[in-house]
Amino acid sequence: MSVSSAPDHRALSASTVARALQWCLHVLVAGLGVLVVVRALDGDALHPPLAIVLVVALEAVYVLGVLTVGRRPATSSGSTRATPADTATASRSTRAPRMWLALLTVLWIGTTVLAPDGAFLVFPLFFLVLHLLPDRWGPVAVVALALVAITALACHRGLSVGGVTGPLVGAGVAVAIGVGVRTLVREVRAREQLVDRLLAAQAQLAETERAAGVETERTRMAAELHDTVAQSLSSIQLLLSAAERRLDDTAPGRREIALAKESAGTALAETRAFIRALSSPALAAATLPDALARVVAEANPAAEAAVTFHAQGTARSLPRSVDTTILRIVQGALGNAVAHAHAQTVTVTLTYETGRAMVSVADDGVGFDPEAVRPSAESDSFGLDVMRGRVRAVGGTLSVDSRPGAGTTVTAEFRDEAMDAGQSDATGTPDARQATNAAQSDEGGAR
Repeated sequence: MSVSSAPDHRALSASTVARALQWCLHVLVAGLGVLVVVRALDGDALHPPLAIVLVVALEAVYVLGVLTVGRRPATSSGSTRATPADTATASRSTRAPRMWLALLTVLWIGTTVLAPDGAFLVFPLFFLVLHLLPDRWGPVAVVALALVAITALACHRGLSVGGVTGPLVGAGVAVAIGVGVRTLVREVRAREQLVDRLLAAQAQLAETERAAGVETERTRMAAELHDTVAQSLSSIQLLLSAAERRLDDTAPGRREIALAKESAGTALAETRAFIRALSSPALAAATLPDALARVVAEANPAAEAAVTFHAQGTARSLPRSVDTTILRIVQGALGNAVAHAHAQTVTVTLTYETGRAMVSVADDGVGFDPEAVRPSAESDSFGLDVMRGRVRAVGGTLSVDSRPGAGTTVTAEFRDEAMDAGQSDATGTPDARQATNAAQSDEGGAR
């Protein structure tokens, strides 16, 4: 199952939650403002005209703040070290919303003094206070506003149970909703970041698999050219050399044989150039340890884990097919560790010993049960099968040591005798080897 990169408009996002809450707050402010105006027109106010003016002013300031202060870009908190310019920008970005909140509070207090129903406007103020003030000051300010509302209602209508419990219950509900909303927004943002990381890991894994597939085909074509065309041309050149030595200088056809030998040599040189061009670019201009170090360095920026590389023993030349196989095994194991293991550290170790070479990729991730992995014919997972096939093709062995919760270690071992046997099995076709042997025996006889 792959994660689609196309946006799902039905999915919950932090911006969707914020917009929904903002519109609910807008409706609440407008509705309560209309209620206060209607009650003031009905005579329930000490000074109805002035109360209406204050309500209209409060609504106008609220709308103006939504259109200006509410659209200011939020400052980023992801930087580990704030510069003086960042500090000044953050100070300006928080000063304007708090001045807006202070002006709304003053207008609300004035409205509440003139009209008792103005105390209901404290409920949207609760949410603004919790949103705009720091965590430790928001609840304190909510309690202070609730006490102001209780005092105003007591002055207008006398102290009553409803006049006390209403603002206090509203304050408690506002604080609970504020905490819940902040938790919800944090969870939604964390989910969005996780989806972004998964999409990035998927894209990187797809690119790695594509590059590995291209490189596998290039390596296969290079091997085919080496085992067929190059071997045949080499045999033809040796046979022509042997035939040329059997003829004296005046024999008919000697010049044609020399031209044919020269043409075969030119074709062989061009074929070898093609083979070099098709060989692994990562190994073309570097030793195997250098190539592995570069692979690890490229994996580090995209991986959440710390990836390190160690080389042990004295580096020596291995067959190119073995070098390429080791490079591909490391790339595949690193891709699995980065995408699936959730590891903190991944260690790649290349070891040269007398008679053998080994490479291991160890991580401290979630691990798995190798016995529970179904064969590629029964599932969509080809990683381990591909690794084993690659290693087996050049005479090596692959082992996977893993347990759930105990990390994973993938080790590939290549012994010299097995590598020599693998190379001899892959060196040309039987006809080409027979022709080469015949030419060499003829050449020995000519000497």
